[in-house]
Amino acid sequence: MCPLQPKSFEWIKRELPMVNKKMCAALAVLTLLCIAGCKKSEQKIIILEQDKPLVQEKITGEKNIRIAVGGMITPKEGIAYYRQFLDYVQDKLGIKVYYVDREDYGEINEMLRNRQLDAAFVCSGPYADGHAEFALELLAAPQAYGTTVYYSYIIVAKDDPVRSFKELRGKRFAFTDPLSNTGTLVPTYMLAKMHETPKSYFKSIIYTKAHDKSIKAVAQGVVDAAAVDSLIWEYLNKNNPEFTSKTRILEKSPPYAIPPVVVPRDLDPALKKNLKEIFLNAHADPAGREILNKMMIDRFVVIHDSAYDSVREMKAWIQAQKAVKDE
Repeated sequence: MCPLQPKSFEWIKRELPMVNKKMCAALAVLTLLCIAGCKKSEQKIIILEQDKPLVQEKITGEKNIRIAVGGMITPKEGIAYYRQFLDYVQDKLGIKVYYVDREDYGEINEMLRNRQLDAAFVCSGPYADGHAEFALELLAAPQAYGTTVYYSYIIVAKDDPVRSFKELRGKRFAFTDPLSNTGTLVPTYMLAKMHETPKSYFKSIIYTKAHDKSIKAVAQGVVDAAAVDSLIWEYLNKNNPEFTSKTRILEKSPPYAIPPVVVPRDLDPALKKNLKEIFLNAHADPAGREILNKMMIDRFVVIHDSAYDSVREMKAWIQAQKAVKDE
């Protein structure tokens, strides 16, 4: 069966309301071509992406900063609370804070590298990459559920009979962003340990660009399984379990250091110090505490670079295995 079926296309259209008519038409053509030409043995990778949202630009002559929130850091309904928190930072800082919305972690890292951003909420994997490539620095990290770690959940439909990751061979699988730690790196590492790759193991692959979309894809039968951020699955399961209630956690990964807040190395030291103090003290302020509660964050804390070594080790191991195969 072709990995992209008509019902999958209908789901894509419903989930991507910002896609313009031309893009929808193009997706329709691609769908028809896929259905017409697929063979059972073919491996297809489908990438689901939205049009890039508009970013508020700096106002000439106004002192301001730009802070990005990666689209996968929170479910869609949680974005409002991150906006509220940035408004809180703005009030404490005394200068305009512009919210920058990007779903693509690679693009956020490029914006940080090129100094188009002053800070960002990013995933653990992109932080490790940015630290190695252009000395990206940690500002703070959220503490949630009393800890600064999170997990990759491999999820399946609630009534799916499979009982282990090893039973997912030949299934349809959803990753999130290619740079996501829990949504891509961890399951890829699990496969590498089995001497497999996503292409060799799964029947088809999609990149949803968001953990909540991956959860919904499993719940609605668009895919058979997915790798998702434990924090987001737990957030939705507590606040809006419409789709988590239709899924089941098949496997839970070892713990990894939580997605941090980062800044460019050459950010003004005084601004960096002020930002850090605002983040670290927000929980002690009633206004800040109220917003953090909505974000399901206990507080922001200092975290050290070495906490992300396990992420680096996974990346290095996968690269080493790939190099051996290429020899």
